[in-house]
Parts: sequence; structure tokens; C-alpha cells
Amino acid sequence: MTAAQADLLIDRPSVEDGAALWRLAKESGTLDLNSSYSYLLWCRDFAATSAVARAEGGEPFGFVTGYVRPEDPHTLLVWQVAVDAAQHGRGLAAALLDELTARLAAERPLTTVETTITPGNTASERLFASYAERHGATITREVLFDAGLFPDGPHDPEVLYRIGPLSF
Repeated sequence: MTAAQADLLIDRPSVEDGAALWRLAKESGTLDLNSSYSYLLWCRDFAATSAVARAEGGEPFGFVTGYVRPEDPHTLLVWQVAVDAAQHGRGLAAALLDELTARLAAERPLTTVETTITPGNTASERLFASYAERHGATITREVLFDAGLFPDGPHDPEVLYRIGPLSF
């Protein structure tokens, strides 16, 4: 953890954090915004596979949401990552991702992290490339969901980034 992250508390989200996660996703300008209800459910049902960053127990200013894939229990799928714009440049997204995967690896075998990234989202591409580098893992990429699969209007394809094998 860097000096800029010394005041950082990373823990599991609670249902009371759902509104803050929705707001952070909305303000990100890059994430697909889901209903506020989905963030409440996420904080209830997937808190064990998600993480929030907060200062001194206050409102979240960053989060990573994910889940362990039912068909592949050694794989964490990272669904969304967001950090408040005022906190950019401190390495918080990387700290959140590292903390979450270390926590999960301590609880279960974790060999792979997956995420999807739309083409041109260079911040996410850099985040996951640096994660793979820090953990000595490789990245494979393939289109998971082609643009034509999305029923709600124009949407870029979602490219699956598969990072592994991981060792903790």
C-alpha cells in the first residue's frame, strides 16, 4: 500500500452501501448503469466477492463488484470497478482488486480473474494488464458478447479478459 493509500479502508459492502455504488457507477461515465435495485441486491448477495474503499468507515468512494463463476469455482468474474473522480490517480482501483482477490484466495482456490472490457476503455485495459503483471499471469482476450446481442440499442462488444494462472 502506498502512502497515498494509508488512510484507505477496504472492506465488504453492506446493503446500506448500495446507493453509493449506484452513484459511483452513474458518475463514472463509462460503466453500464444498472438499476439502483441491482446494486442493493449486489451488496446483499455478493458482498463476499466484492469490495468497497472508504475512509474511516464512511461512505464508499470506490468499489469492485464480482462473483465466483458457478461453472468454474476457481474463477472470479469482476463485474464493475469504479472510483470517485476526486480519488483518481491514487492507485485505488488496483488496491481494491488486489485486496479482493487476496481475500478470496485466502478462502478458496483462486486461479483466474475474468472481466469484460469494451474496446477503447484504456483505463480498464491498463488496470487489468497491470494486475496480470503484478501477479505474474498472462491475459487472453476474446469477444464474449458481440454488439448485436444487446437488445437495448447500440452497445460496443464486450471483450473477455481472462487473467491466469494466478498464484497467491
